[in-house]
Amino acid sequence: MAIRSIRTIGDAILEKKTKAVKEMTGRLKELISDMFDTMYDANGVGLAAPQVGILKQIFVVDIGDGKQYVAINPEITVVGEEVQTGEEGCLSVPGKEGVVTRPMHIKVKALDQNMNEYTLDASGFLARAFSHENDHLQGILYTEKVEGELEDVVYEELEEEEEI
Repeated sequence: MAIRSIRTIGDAILEKKTKAVKEMTGRLKELISDMFDTMYDANGVGLAAPQVGILKQIFVVDIGDGKQYVAINPEITVVGEEVQTGEEGCLSVPGKEGVVTRPMHIKVKALDQNMNEYTLDASGFLARAFSHENDHLQGILYTEKVEGELEDVVYEELEEEEEI
């Protein structure tokens, strides 16, 4: 498929609310496929449609649990009382991270890529990813929820082992 350009902080589209998807089309199927390709290319775990310039209620998530999640017109229906606080980053805020508190458990109602409704009980990192991406659909960046200051991301360089 295709790698799309990721919009970054300061782009007005990231601050806008998205519109519900009424029907699945060939273009939307292509968009979803492109979103996964774009997310993987950027080493992300989630990507929302506004991040690639599309104001539709769609996001994709892959936290490495062997599943690819597509959420169309998602609605977080239950938010657990227990919270998690940890480092969070965003493909639209490159090179930065910050501490954000999110729910430890959520229940989400959404449509999949075939427009079939599903309900998902998400905990831990999956709940964080779904909450983060759902915020994008409301025009909210994680930077609005950071506790303290944004920090520069420090990538540890991996040394290649030499063969003997």
